[in-house]
This record gives sequence, structure tokens and C-alpha cells, in this order.
Amino acid sequence: MTTMAKSLRKSADAAPREPAGRRRAGETPPLDRVIHEPVRLGIVSALAAHSPLSFLELKNLLQATDGNISVHARKLEEAGYLRCHKSFAGRLPRTEYQLTPAGRRAFARYLDHMEALVQKYRAQ
Repeated sequence: MTTMAKSLRKSADAAPREPAGRRRAGETPPLDRVIHEPVRLGIVSALAAHSPLSFLELKNLLQATDGNISVHARKLEEAGYLRCHKSFAGRLPRTEYQLTPAGRRAFARYLDHMEALVQKYRAQ
């Protein structure tokens, strides 16, 4: 792990867990651990750009296994960030995923957090 990555991880681990309205000026927003995991970040990023996406489309786009997509999508769904719709195309099952409004807000906060970290370390 690079020094920069270690610094980012240490900073993220130390991030306060307060609601957005309670942060002091200049503080970075807290890191969303649900989104931060690489496969979940890939799912949320893909759905922010192209929504809805099918299970197969996500699997191929992220080059992940069925199990990875299933487990991480369920975690995002439990957090209220993702909506899953199951249907049939003829006799074939089809699962589609879409970000919820809460998922879009969480992703925007996550991006704000990453941008704040980049700006902080560029200024040093």
C-alpha cells in the first residue's frame, strides 16, 4: 500500500460519524463504508451512469462473479441505496438494479468526500 493510500485510509478511519449538518467548517464529510468497498463502488458508479442495469450487465461490466454481484447488491439494497426488480423475459428470469434517490445522494456525498481528500492532499 502506498503512503498516499495509507494516509487516505487513516484519514477515512478517523472521519467523524456525525450527521452532515453537525460538521465544522472545513471538515471532510464522513466516508460511507457501504459504498467504499470496491465491488459496491463499481455497482453504484455503473448505476449512476446507466440505470437500470441487469444482473448480467453488471457482472460483465465489473468482471465479477455471480456471488460477488449478488452479495454486494444485497448489501446496497439493505442500505436503501439500490432497488432490485425481478421479472421474466419469456421463461428466463431477469434481475434489474436501479439506484434509489438515497443511493444517488449517498454516492454524491461519497464523491464529495473523495474530492475533499484529493484537495487536502494536493494543498500539502
